[in-house]
Amino acid sequence: MLRKVSLALAATLIMAGAAWADPIEGDWKTQAGSTAAIAGSGSFSITLKSGKYAGKTIGSFTAAGDNKYTGTITDPETDKTYSGKATLSGASLKMSGCVLGGLICKSQTWHKL
Repeated sequence: MLRKVSLALAATLIMAGAAWADPIEGDWKTQAGSTAAIAGSGSFSITLKSGKYAGKTIGSFTAAGDNKYTGTITDPETDKTYSGKATLSGASLKMSGCVLGGLICKSQTWHKL
């Protein structure tokens, strides 16, 4: 009897863990039209899944609270890395990369697939 309860508890915890996935995780359509995959737990990596630079990891972020994330983002064309921010709002993700302490920034909006 105890074994059945333990198995049921383990199955419930596994399913609950999947339900608690961070909303930033998943596939996103970039502004350029490529698909980017965001994966991780606490620390998230961004890898391009389609387009000219498919397979290239272009970012690393950690949760900063209130659907905001901070880290680095790399331009796949130039391989230059910038300080980055991401803000999640529903099915949209605003990505920003900055230099000179945030003096010069570029941003784009991605959409959840």
